[in-house]
Amino acid sequence: MTNNYIIAIDQGTSATKCVLVDTSGKIVAKAASPLGERYPQSGWVEQDADEIWQSAQKAVALCLEQRPDAKVLAVGLSTQRESALIWQRADAKAVTPLLSWQDQRTVALRDKLASSEAMVRERSGLPLDPMFSALKLCWLLDEIDPDRSRASSGDWCMGTIDAYIVARLGGEQVVEAGNASRTQLMNVHTGEWDDDLLKLFNIPRVALPKIVPSIGVFADAGGLHPALKGVPVRSVMADSHSALFAHGAYAPGQVKATMGTGSSVMGLTDGKKPPHPGMCLTIAWDRGDGQQQALEGNIRAAGSTLRWISGVFGISSEEAAEIAAQSKSDGVCLVPAFNGLGAPWWDSRALGLISGLTLNTDKGALFAAAVESIAHQVADVVDAMNASGIVVQRLLLDGGPSRNAKLREMLSAYIAKPVVHCSDAELSALGVAHLAGVGAGIWDWDAIAKLQRAQTATDVSERNAATKPERQRWAHAVAQSRLPAKSQG
Repeated sequence: MTNNYIIAIDQGTSATKCVLVDTSGKIVAKAASPLGERYPQSGWVEQDADEIWQSAQKAVALCLEQRPDAKVLAVGLSTQRESALIWQRADAKAVTPLLSWQDQRTVALRDKLASSEAMVRERSGLPLDPMFSALKLCWLLDEIDPDRSRASSGDWCMGTIDAYIVARLGGEQVVEAGNASRTQLMNVHTGEWDDDLLKLFNIPRVALPKIVPSIGVFADAGGLHPALKGVPVRSVMADSHSALFAHGAYAPGQVKATMGTGSSVMGLTDGKKPPHPGMCLTIAWDRGDGQQQALEGNIRAAGSTLRWISGVFGISSEEAAEIAAQSKSDGVCLVPAFNGLGAPWWDSRALGLISGLTLNTDKGALFAAAVESIAHQVADVVDAMNASGIVVQRLLLDGGPSRNAKLREMLSAYIAKPVVHCSDAELSALGVAHLAGVGAGIWDWDAIAKLQRAQTATDVSERNAATKPERQRWAHAVAQSRLPAKSQG
């Protein structure tokens, strides 16, 4: 079995990554192909679907070059979520750009549908927000197919990037259950497309792919690389869900926070108590034995906050983080509502602000406040998760910002729980690799649970008792950032 491997592709916002995983679960090679974004107007964020496809091919090629003798048994696919596009069924050629999960062009459309907020949340488990796919697909159709004739003809298919990539590989028009749950068109309780949601967003059912489990045979991977001809894509998951799976968080109470451009705080739920209104009810995965529900809070700005503030001062994010580690915020709060606030507020009209400035405020305080904003936002979501009946036992961290030791200590103080840092940078890829390995017969479920994970625990910080004023100051700053929305409604 020494030359047997799994390839896992992690198609993200800023790059497509590829890893080669051996039968012990270790990554033995990895590569990445960067991606660009377009900003046609303020608040608009889109990507080119062909560029994404080519980046996947390039990342796979670069990875396989490192192990030319590798025998690949299966492929796993992890993808960015909510981003949506329309393509032709016949040849999977993209008809539209991919509207990013960050895109805010649908705020006005959201407002027109605001009276249906309660129904949307009850059926989809998600707040009516521009982040999710339904508004994006509705907007795209209004632009290019206002009477829905093309979409209703069956010529087009639409959905998330996982469905598009599977279609490009020549597979059936399918979408994985966890990704489907992020479109806001799926009923999170029945696991199927919801007629009332389709009617509200004016999306023809015939234009949507079939919802399928996270494990199976999706397509032949030969379109990604000649060496993969005949190798099946055996697993697909949304990136955040895949990271949860890779952490081994298979039961309620094991909650993870993936920190990247934004942040996703997610944990499985038993559904015994209604979720806090600021939390999303979503599908984590379907291992072939039914859809598993999870609660999630989506934070829009995490690593992007540090990139923004470092850009203002003309230094790198790494330099800003180093300065922050040696500085104190001294009462300064930075609320990174660059495109509104996500969980647990879901306020798209909130504005970013910096409060608590004095003549003594220096760049160190600003950098420290930027790092603290990440911890505060995650703590807000953990509080909402606790209020939803999930007793958070420990918080599992991954992603770039989680490497910051000061951030981890701060977070443990804010939530009064231990945090566990996973130093493996490719968890989203590892999750689908594990699942693909089960599909290929390399592991069973017990073996997956026992795989070694690069985790380091940080006990509850001694600062916990002294953080109440910091949390109160943050809550006040958030309230100030939301005043524009209150003045309009």
